[in-house]
This record gives sequence, C-alpha cells and structure tokens, in this order.
Amino acid sequence: MREITLDTETTGLNPDAGDRVVDIGCVELVNHLPTGRSFQRYVNPERDMPPGAQAVHGLTTEFLSDKPVFGDIVDDLLAFLGDSPLVIHNAEFDLGFLNAELKRLGRPPLPAARAIDTVHLARRKFPGAQASLDALCRRFDIDISDRAVHGALKDARLLADVYLELVGGRQPGLELANAATAEAAADGAGGGRVPRPHAPTPDEEAAHARFVDGLSEPVWRS
Repeated sequence: MREITLDTETTGLNPDAGDRVVDIGCVELVNHLPTGRSFQRYVNPERDMPPGAQAVHGLTTEFLSDKPVFGDIVDDLLAFLGDSPLVIHNAEFDLGFLNAELKRLGRPPLPAARAIDTVHLARRKFPGAQASLDALCRRFDIDISDRAVHGALKDARLLADVYLELVGGRQPGLELANAATAEAAADGAGGGRVPRPHAPTPDEEAAHARFVDGLSEPVWRS
C-alpha cells in the first residue's frame, strides 16, 4: 500500500489573495513505513516574501529568485505523487495551495478525496488535545530539536512518523503480528499448542472413531 506524506511552505495563508507555494516536500510510504524515496523542490513564487512568512520557514525572496517556477516542476511532482493517497496535516490548507497553482496552469485539481488528514485522525484519537504537528511529535516522543524553522521535506518526514503512530504505532503490518503468534505458539502460550512428538494411543483412536461415527459425511472418510 503506497501513500505519500506531503507538506508545503507558502508566502502566506490565502492562495485566493495571491499567496504562493515556495517549498514542497513529499515522502513515500509503503505499508505506512518510509521507503527512503522522497521529493523536494523550492519554488520561485514570482512575488516578494512577506516578513511573517519568512519568519516561519526562513526562505527569502533572494534565495527563491533563481528557483524554478511551479510550472517547471509540476510534472515531476505529479509523477512522484502518482495516484497514491496523500497524507497531509491540515489537508485543506496544502491542497488549497497546490490546486490554486494547478488551476493557474490549467491542470486538474488534486481531489480532496485523495487526502488522509492527520489533524482529523489526531482529533478522533485524542479528543480535546492539541493536534498541531509539534504537539503530536511531543506526544509520540518524536525528535523536533532541529525544527527551529519549518521545511516542507522535514515536516513531511515528521508527519510520516506521526502518521505511523496514529495508525497503530511502530509495529504495523501482519508480519510482526504473525511473528508474535508463532513465538507464542512455540512457547505454548497465547492459545497455541506445541505439536506432540508421539502417535495417538489405541484408546484415543477409538474415541476419535466414535466421534466420527456421529458426524454426517465426515471429511476423514472422504
């Protein structure tokens, strides 16, 4: 099961008022675990960077001036995303900005139905608790000591760790469950039974025969 955690940094809070995407970060997950594949691009917003936004992510107008515009990176971005579900913290915000950029290029929007919003997951799992990415990292003891400023790829990687915790913790998948079951069976615990090393006794065979006689079309006599 392939999923993509995704984060953006922007020039502000409102794409309808002219704010633009300046940084995109994505991390590939398979069965909720990072594969090591990622995507990151800085984007020239073709406008000045407001001081308030710069204080959040540290990206300046000068730094972004020689970066590609969104139209130059859109094909690479969409190829990386493929048709996978998108795991986003506050999906309405990031999809709003990405779809505004896609609209400018005459491209179809990313459907909201593709998004798995970790804010909603967190609020269902921890009603009344803070649901910011920082708060969830603290709850799950995920290191954010280098998050003095936001970065899209950095936050997408943190989100991957948070998402793993929200969907079941650091031991997801049937492989670990099967290993635990096998171990319990080998120990004779958890409902498992260690195979006995000897054949049934004549009394046990007779009791089994009587049991089978009471069944309709028993498979043992097929």
